[in-house]
Amino acid sequence: MGLLRASALLILLAGVAVPVGVGGIGEIVPGPVPAEVLAVLDGDTLVVRARIWLGQDVETRIRLDGIDAPELKGKCESERRMAVEARDRVAWLAAGGRVILRNIQYGKYAGRVVARVETPDGRDFSDALLSAGLARAYDGRRREPWCGVAPASN
Repeated sequence: MGLLRASALLILLAGVAVPVGVGGIGEIVPGPVPAEVLAVLDGDTLVVRARIWLGQDVETRIRLDGIDAPELKGKCESERRMAVEARDRVAWLAAGGRVILRNIQYGKYAGRVVARVETPDGRDFSDALLSAGLARAYDGRRREPWCGVAPASN
């Protein structure tokens, strides 16, 4: 009987820790959700404060949807150099401090959410990085290495 209760408790806790369905992992918030940029962590991750309801703000990490940018702690100098350029481009786009979040959904790692991020005038961060050669299209599968890739000259 004790084993049965313990199993039921674990199942209940799993349901609380990893929600599904309404309010859960499969949910997408289409937006637009206005947000304030608090920090640019790297070429594909921001920290924002989003107004989700009257008087209700949420601070969270946002991973830019659809791209993979080089890592600041990359395996080679060229990757690290491109990572700095990507981060600086995101910081430039976010310089006004205000962004719009769209298609917001749970990410797979580190408590982040994934979203399309735009400037108030409609410039998409992911598209800007792709156009500048500072990111690659990414669909959540295995990432390709950045070493050996020449930095963008924009």
